[in-house]
Amino acid sequence: MKQRNAELLLAGVIVARATSLLFSKLSMRALDPFNLLGLRFTIAFGLLMLLFGRRFRGVKLRTVFHGFLLGASFFAVMTAELFGLRATDSSTTSFLENTAIVWVPLLAALLRRRAPGRRDLGCAGLTLLGVGFLTLKGGVPSFGQGELLCLAASLLYAGAILLTARLSREDDPLLLGILQLGFLGLLGFGASFLFEQPRLPAAPAEWGMVLMLALVCSGFGFTLQPVAQRYVSAEKAGLFCALNPLTAATLGVLFLGEPLTPTGLIGAGLIACGFVLRSLPPRQGKPALGKRIAQKPTAGA
Repeated sequence: MKQRNAELLLAGVIVARATSLLFSKLSMRALDPFNLLGLRFTIAFGLLMLLFGRRFRGVKLRTVFHGFLLGASFFAVMTAELFGLRATDSSTTSFLENTAIVWVPLLAALLRRRAPGRRDLGCAGLTLLGVGFLTLKGGVPSFGQGELLCLAASLLYAGAILLTARLSREDDPLLLGILQLGFLGLLGFGASFLFEQPRLPAAPAEWGMVLMLALVCSGFGFTLQPVAQRYVSAEKAGLFCALNPLTAATLGVLFLGEPLTPTGLIGAGLIACGFVLRSLPPRQGKPALGKRIAQKPTAGA
């Protein structure tokens, strides 16, 4: 797969997943969060196994374990997202969660044991300022449990992006994507039986929203993300997070009647600026002396 095709696929994946906030918000009027996760991802896993089950012949235990790691990491993301979504607007949830765009390079720098760049730190500061404006309500800071959960989801999502970037280069990314759905469904139902009273949707409209979440947001969105990220760096994958809040905010205003306050618009604009600045290519300049020495060919090279 060419890099450009992979980037287009990743963009489609992010937009598809952005619609999940709308359907999840509506579905949680009837279903509990863990129950919804279990239904959504188990249905998606079952359908994909019907299509690609033959590819699992001779699958390695290591691949299954990697699928479990991805499923567990995204289960943590989805748990924080859904419980945050119950306490705040879908647009706020999406903007806060997708601040992962600035956490990805910072976490990558930390894992590589190097200091983050000035631009990474500047984008992080700009984004945090935007978060402050986004959570103002009536001129008073209103940073409650919902907002905290959404920020926790953003940090967990940044970690999941880095983990996906690594594991998708070691195993078949399609198998990983399907396996992570299966483990997501298993973990969702397990938590639902422990903390909720799981049930099936009662009305056709409820089934319709669950199926949309399963087919479009999970079957397409989650499964193909490892496929796309195999050819896209983790840092660049983080940049596509900008598409998610724009889509979610538009859907929230059109279908959920969520308000657009002046401070909220300022905050969203600052966060979007952080996204854009982080996406700009680095300036080309003369390499430092140490790099010029390192680049100088040696004898016998």
